[in-house]
Amino acid sequence: MSLPDSSSRRRELVDRLEVAGVLKSPEWCAAVEAVPRELFLNPRVFLPSDGGRWRPVTALGTAPGEWLEIAYSEQSLATQLDGHLTADQVAELVTGVPTSSSTTPVTVVGVIEDLEVDDGHTVLEIGTGTGYSTALMCHRLGEDNVTTVEVDPQVAARADAALEEAGFSTWTVTGDGLLGHPARAPYDRVIATCAVRRIPYTWLRQTKPGGIILATVGSWPYGTGLAKVTVNEDGSAQGRIIGRSSFMQARAQATAPLAGDLSARTAYADTERPAKAPPTLLEEWMPAFLAQLTAPSAQFVRAVGGDGTQLRYLFDTDRESFAAFTADASGWTVRQGGPVALWDDNEQSLMAWQDAGQPDISDLRLHITDRFHTYWIEGGPGMTWEHRLA
Repeated sequence: MSLPDSSSRRRELVDRLEVAGVLKSPEWCAAVEAVPRELFLNPRVFLPSDGGRWRPVTALGTAPGEWLEIAYSEQSLATQLDGHLTADQVAELVTGVPTSSSTTPVTVVGVIEDLEVDDGHTVLEIGTGTGYSTALMCHRLGEDNVTTVEVDPQVAARADAALEEAGFSTWTVTGDGLLGHPARAPYDRVIATCAVRRIPYTWLRQTKPGGIILATVGSWPYGTGLAKVTVNEDGSAQGRIIGRSSFMQARAQATAPLAGDLSARTAYADTERPAKAPPTLLEEWMPAFLAQLTAPSAQFVRAVGGDGTQLRYLFDTDRESFAAFTADASGWTVRQGGPVALWDDNEQSLMAWQDAGQPDISDLRLHITDRFHTYWIEGGPGMTWEHRLA
């Protein structure tokens, strides 16, 4: 299938991204204008439909103009469901969980601008995905200066084919991006286009002193932050969370949704008391990020009881602990069970955050060594979170 020329669409995309304030440098403007995004969506994408289902849309089955409209729209496009299903394999509406996607252009361009690359820099990209961000970096830096790692062999093969079609024969590696790619280290820059629970220390080892690592940290589908750290001569790194960010979780760290009877999981409570802070705070971005710092392996679950009662839960299956919340006219009651009092710890963090004037996620600082990850907000007691590396 021969698609119409998309050069005008690319120029329009440049204009939109400049107006949005994410596209700032002439070098990246040139890359966005040169790289056809539609090549990295062939032959298919899934679009959201009613009832949480997905509608398969293929290049062959769509009018050329409509396909370009989809390709240059400001939306994230799912390209794989459940780790194997692509839109060219089905014809009807399907259900599933996205496991690979083409992230919105505003997000992709925003993070690569934040990477602060310069001519001659070498970049390690974790999470090739469709290959679109890889192509932008190849255009900007040269294909020999970009190494990209993708854990899914099928996704990697499709990205590699699209990169070749776009004219880039870069280093596309199939493997676990959490391990980086030491064969071509050290790198000037490391960027992750997936979310990680923490920045792996192996990435620091593969980054030159003075180099920058940019990665989304957090384990929930929201409440995650974009960490930007600079590697020091002693192998540590220091930086901050520069803003909100949302990417799919790294495949090896993806959390499976809790299944089964939630009442059975919360049957044996050790304590019950009124909650000093409402669990609904965790539905907001910054409190959710603080909850992930306080209990990195916890999951937050919302539910409605058979009588219409609002229910909220925190589960930490790694530590066999839970906090179950029930709302009534007087507020929220929390029942806790297991070795760890999950809500006690989270409540302390949330109240310290409120007492400090509810600082923004961009106020968080980060220091990484080979033994610890430490987050803190300056000027507030109880605003330090330290994670020991196993």
